[in-house]
Amino acid sequence: MANYILVVQLDVNEKHVKEFNKLYDGEHVPNLLSVPGVVSGQRYELERNGEDELRYLAIYEIERPEIPESAEWQKAATTPGWMTVRPHITARRRGVFRKM
Repeated sequence: MANYILVVQLDVNEKHVKEFNKLYDGEHVPNLLSVPGVVSGQRYELERNGEDELRYLAIYEIERPEIPESAEWQKAATTPGWMTVRPHITARRRGVFRKM
């Protein structure tokens, strides 16, 4: 188990939800899992309304906090397919957390 997680919350334009989920599950997550030091990745969809919560959540276990800024991560995260849906993301929150 890794000592760090990257948490990403997103909302996407409703017209592009199907394409967004297809690319996120079929391309984006698998690409990020290939980055050295990424241990696991899971996606979630908001089940019940929470205060100021965004619809989609991804949690990646990572071995080092700087991995999301690495060249390998950036290359994996900016594939042509993913970049077609990225403009339709309407809100985003992101942070790296350390296990206590």
